[in-house]
Amino acid sequence: MQIIDLSQEIHVGMPMHHTQPPVEISVHATHEAWEGIENPATQTPSVNTLKMSEHTGTHVDALSHMSRANAGQTIDTMPLESFYTRGICLDLSSKQLSEEITVEDLQEALAKQGLSIHKGDTVLFHTDHYRRHYKTPDWPNNPGLTEAATRWLGEQQIAAFGVESMAPGIKGKTNKQVHKVCGEMGFTHYENLINLHRLIDKGAFQFIGLPLKIKGGTGSPVRAIAVLG
Repeated sequence: MQIIDLSQEIHVGMPMHHTQPPVEISVHATHEAWEGIENPATQTPSVNTLKMSEHTGTHVDALSHMSRANAGQTIDTMPLESFYTRGICLDLSSKQLSEEITVEDLQEALAKQGLSIHKGDTVLFHTDHYRRHYKTPDWPNNPGLTEAATRWLGEQQIAAFGVESMAPGIKGKTNKQVHKVCGEMGFTHYENLINLHRLIDKGAFQFIGLPLKIKGGTGSPVRAIAVLG
């Protein structure tokens, strides 16, 4: 068995979508304070305080995030089976900045790699956007799904899809529509995945991306992994 970590590190200063607040991490308590040491020469953290959005780093969107029509379909109400599924990864690394990912692109990638989508799958898209553009000015300018491609994925009855970028669609062009289609058709997506290049030509795998049980949550950070073998 091999486990591949698909999750970004969460840290102060990490890139965030422009609609989300920055990450803040501070020391809440130290071991020295707990032990009653006066004027300690060291400060060893025992508890940190985190301040961040539900949509920080590698995360999954609740259906309630997709549109007002999905109010109430929060992360704590979504079945755990949605986050523990068969997975496949499509090679779309030929896609360039802000380029559309179409139905034809998905079908061609499936055929080329000899893969098929099963009901309840999580389908990951390797665009290599993370390795090429993370922490650069082009990080927000990812390739992204068209509305038609998103609807086609929904017709395959997938549980979710996942992207390396911080948005599943193209900024200012298709991103809002992609979210709305997900809400309408009842499937979700993961954003800010990493290491997807390591899944190419590996066939199907077990995908796990369990969210925190946030009451009323519109999404949650996840420790996404792929289990091979």
